Amino acid sequence: MISRADVERVAAARKTAPAAVAKPAAPDWHAQMRKAIAAAMSRSKREIPHYYLATDIDVTVVTEWLSAENVKRGVAERLLPVVPLMKAVAVALREVPELNGFWVDGAFRPSAAVHLGMAIAMRGGGLVAPAIHDAHTKSLDALMADLRDVTTRVRGGRLRSSEMSDPTITLSNLGEQGVEGLFGVIYPPQVAIVGLGKVTERAWAHQGTVAIRKVMTATLSADHRVSDGHRGGLYLAALARLLQEPENLR
Repeated sequence: MISRADVERVAAARKTAPAAVAKPAAPDWHAQMRKAIAAAMSRSKREIPHYYLATDIDVTVVTEWLSAENVKRGVAERLLPVVPLMKAVAVALREVPELNGFWVDGAFRPSAAVHLGMAIAMRGGGLVAPAIHDAHTKSLDALMADLRDVTTRVRGGRLRSSEMSDPTITLSNLGEQGVEGLFGVIYPPQVAIVGLGKVTERAWAHQGTVAIRKVMTATLSADHRVSDGHRGGLYLAALARLLQEPENLR
């Protein structure tokens, strides 16, 4: 049993004991990330003279090709719809290489390789765009494996720093969120970003008649210091053409 004297000694000790030192609050990681994104996007809009282009692309052929291709595969080997789009975005840069590279020290530095930054949502909010390296040379299966790997590591917070600094162009695909069109803000020091919206069914002129086709809006935001609307238009035309020949994207 605790005596009255014991109670009084505990009470006295409490009065004379130093106050507990409060632990510093854990940093708000999400707020810090939003601050960093805001700084980069503010710099982009302040320093980069953007121009914007959009085009609607008939993706019926590539959609049907992908469905037929996935039927032949086991569930684990099937390709996501974005994978042939990734390959086409990368390959089309061979025709307009001034969209692929960096603006550094007042000059454009083209990149021979296409390191495709894929905008990926993080758990808890926010986006990052790590690089899929050499996307223009890889097979669709390799791109699928890379996309699965980098998405898993984004969600697990295990990205390498080089994957964040390496992208030579960014692809933002919001089709799965129901967005029909988007105009992205360029990630400096890159000079272009491609946006893809959701696939919708529309009445479309096809082979001399009007038919219901699957259509997607593709957009380009690019740096006017490096390219112009004519060159940007050629890029979107090349992207549309490649998506009519999906068997060549393997």
